[in-house]
Amino acid sequence: MSASSTTPAPPSAAAEKVPVLLLKTKSTPVDGYQDFFSAARNARFDPIFVPVLEHRFRPEALQDLRRDIISGGFSNDASRAKYGATIFTSQRAVEAFSQVVAELRSETAELDLEDLLPATLPLYVVGPATARGLRALNLRCLIVGEESGNGEVLAQLILEHYNGLSSAATAGGKRLPILFLVGEQRRDIIPKTLQSAELPEHQRSRVDEVVVYETGEMQSFRADFTALVKQHEGAGIRQQWVVVFSPTGCRALLESLGLVDQATGKLTRSLRDAPTRTWISTIGPTTRDYLVKNFDYEPDVCSKKPSPEGVGSAIEEFMQNRAESSQSL
Repeated sequence: MSASSTTPAPPSAAAEKVPVLLLKTKSTPVDGYQDFFSAARNARFDPIFVPVLEHRFRPEALQDLRRDIISGGFSNDASRAKYGATIFTSQRAVEAFSQVVAELRSETAELDLEDLLPATLPLYVVGPATARGLRALNLRCLIVGEESGNGEVLAQLILEHYNGLSSAATAGGKRLPILFLVGEQRRDIIPKTLQSAELPEHQRSRVDEVVVYETGEMQSFRADFTALVKQHEGAGIRQQWVVVFSPTGCRALLESLGLVDQATGKLTRSLRDAPTRTWISTIGPTTRDYLVKNFDYEPDVCSKKPSPEGVGSAIEEFMQNRAESSQSL
């Protein structure tokens, strides 16, 4: 029997599903990237999560958050209120908050969460993913900032919105601080903006940053990613996308494939030279600039908006343009 009769033919370009390797942990209870890529282009994409970063919640911080909720720290009771709003700029912070809320619901049925986390409590978010995660909790709280997209825009939105709320102050007229649930690594643009000495004193809001999770590179990532790439090459898959969400993901991605010259720190060859053509999309300009500055590598796509829709639409536009260019040749 000839070799050609035993080797499976590669899938046709029209029928082949395009893997999208998402270098992130799948968010819970819902993940917008899973939803978008599972449905986009008539289910042409195959979203695959390959976590780069390992997130570990800080138990003591979650216990403090739990106590604050139970004690009425977010309620409308002026004698108990500790915070007038909460800020979320990462999905991990949403998951930490969600874990506490879920535990309270399952363990303490007699608590009235609508009183402890009332409809007047603003939950400020930096984009659709954080908003979606909070909505899944079915709380009555205000969710504000879904269209903000970044910390600078959200900070200005909070200034305007929070200063316009009567619930931002206690009965004694004292402005309530805002709780900011964060990871170890975060930008300080929001606290700086809300607490700026350049603001009139009556417009400033104290921001209490509480670190609820720690982050480090997942030990299994490099082996997991390399195995997936080899699997796709062995299956005859013609192309795949890799979506990078952080500078850590950039370096881990390239080093796991042995593309980085340890002496110069630059790439030894291009991802585009591999048997399976690999396209790179970054979540935004910070990650793109890291690739360019550190590896002289320009990604194929840089999302204009750090969201599933932003990333997905940019990839779809890129593929559509390539298809049209091929047809015109």
